[in-house]
Amino acid sequence: MVVKRFSIAAIFIAFFGALVLFIILMPYIWMLLLSFKGTTEIMQNPSHIIPIKWTLSGYNTVFSRTPFFYWFRNSVLITGSITLIVLFTSSLVGFIFAKYKFRARGPLFWVILGSMMVPFQTTMIPNFLIVNAVGLYNTPLALIVPGMVSGFGVFLCRQFCEGIPDSLWEAAVIDGASDVSIFFNVIIPLLRPCLAALAIFTFLASWNEYLQPLIMLESVKNMTLPIALSYFTTGTHSVNVSACMAAAALIMTPVTIVFLAFQKHFIKGAAISGMK
Repeated sequence: MVVKRFSIAAIFIAFFGALVLFIILMPYIWMLLLSFKGTTEIMQNPSHIIPIKWTLSGYNTVFSRTPFFYWFRNSVLITGSITLIVLFTSSLVGFIFAKYKFRARGPLFWVILGSMMVPFQTTMIPNFLIVNAVGLYNTPLALIVPGMVSGFGVFLCRQFCEGIPDSLWEAAVIDGASDVSIFFNVIIPLLRPCLAALAIFTFLASWNEYLQPLIMLESVKNMTLPIALSYFTTGTHSVNVSACMAAAALIMTPVTIVFLAFQKHFIKGAAISGMK
């Protein structure tokens, strides 16, 4: 009887998991299939999932009629720069808040936590005015400079550094190591799981960012991939749905590869941020 109950429960869990997976993946599968349809077929048979006539016209439009590779380069440059800089600033500031005793350490850390609770919509106009005033508008630096520091990254690294024994730091000080040497040779290696998780969080958030590039960038060649999707939906008389779906599939591919390659770190990072 126990075996029977267990098997029924296992079947129910497997069925429920498969149902949830289907609900999550179905929009992405539909998007991929739409990218292999022509716009006419999409409009005439909107409920037909499998393409009647497979075509690469959408991908051909993306590669031949738009500066797609400029958009891809911009996204890689901006996302890569923000991710690397955030890893450095978050680990450094998190280490300082965790291991150094100084006046107003607590209030300063609470200010950083408070910045995480402020909606972006309330700061986007001041951000735009500052970026425009210093002459960075419509350049990659307009996105890189405001994204160099992450409140969540500082919080995550600080919580992780709290779990590092002080004896390791004290032993390095006794051996004559400088603070810079301790940070790079002792703390950074111990922070690898935390930094790997933070890198994935930062990469995904920066790659998929839409509102910030929409405000800070103007010329078509300076666009990032998410904002470039609007290029296919602003036609005077019609929208090239096939090209839009093809571009969306291409935009999703790097993020999917990164997530699949580092999913263990992603899950570990979610666990770390929840437990610390």
